[in-house]
Amino acid sequence: MICSGDNPAQIKAIAESIDDYFSKKKIIPLGKEGMDFARWVLIDYGDIVIHIFDRETRAFYDLEKFWIDAPRIPVEQ
Repeated sequence: MICSGDNPAQIKAIAESIDDYFSKKKIIPLGKEGMDFARWVLIDYGDIVIHIFDRETRAFYDLEKFWIDAPRIPVEQ
């Protein structure tokens, strides 16, 4: 999953919300990186890897190019 936040506080809040959701289901991440600066937070759940970027970092790394053929799944906000 790839998503963006507008600022470090929002990126941390998104990461914490995802972590809370999975924790309630007793799913613990294999790893979590990037919470200190919150420009790119990565949470690894094994089969699911979540990337939460600020917009500048997301545009720079452009991870979507590696998954160009993958279906896009819109998420309501």
